[in-house]
Amino acid sequence: MKLRLFPQEPAGLVLLSQMAQQIVHASATMAEILGVPASEHANLVDDMHNHEAKSAELHFALLTHMRTSFVNPLPREDMYALSRYLNEALEKLDGAAELVSLYKLDRLPKRAADQLEVISRQAELTVDAMRRLNNLDDLEDYWIEILRLAKRAERTHRVWVADMIKDMKWAQYSRNRDVANQLVEVTKDMRRIATQVGSIIVKES
Repeated sequence: MKLRLFPQEPAGLVLLSQMAQQIVHASATMAEILGVPASEHANLVDDMHNHEAKSAELHFALLTHMRTSFVNPLPREDMYALSRYLNEALEKLDGAAELVSLYKLDRLPKRAADQLEVISRQAELTVDAMRRLNNLDDLEDYWIEILRLAKRAERTHRVWVADMIKDMKWAQYSRNRDVANQLVEVTKDMRRIATQVGSIIVKES
C-alpha cells in the first residue's frame, strides 16, 4: 500500500479522536451503572447524558471545521461518516443506560459486562486509530481487530438472548432484551467506523 501524506491540518482528526474518547468515558459510566442498585442510577445516567451532549458538541464542531477549513486530512464525506457513526454509538450507549434506569434493573447478566468490555476495547482502539488517519499503512490491524471484536459481540448477544428466553419470564425478558439490543448496536456502530476506515484504506491503496 502506498503511503499517503496529508497536508498538516490535524484538527479534524483530533476531534474524531475526542469523540471516540467520549465513548471510552461513557463505557466506564455504564460499567458503574451496572454495578450499583437501581436507587443510584439517576446521577450516573445524568453523567451519561453529559457524555452524549459532549459527543454531539464535538460532532457539530467537526462539521463547522470541515466547512471552514480549506484543507482536510480526509475527504469530507469520509470524515462526516466517521463522526456520525461515533456520535450514533454514544447515543445508543446513552439509550442503554437510560433503559436500565427506566426499567429499574438492579442486576444484569454477566453477558452485559462482556458486551461492555467489547465496547470499551473497540473505543480504546478507535481513539488511537482516529489520531493516525494520516498514515493509513498503520491501520490495517485496527480494522481487522475491530471486526473480530464485533463478531465476538454478536455471538455474545445470541447466547445472551438464548439464556434470557430460557431463564426469564416475559416481562423480565422484554426489558433485558431491550438493553441487550441497544448494547449490540453500539458494537455495530464501532464496526461501521472500522469498515469506513477500511474503505479509505482500499481507496488510497
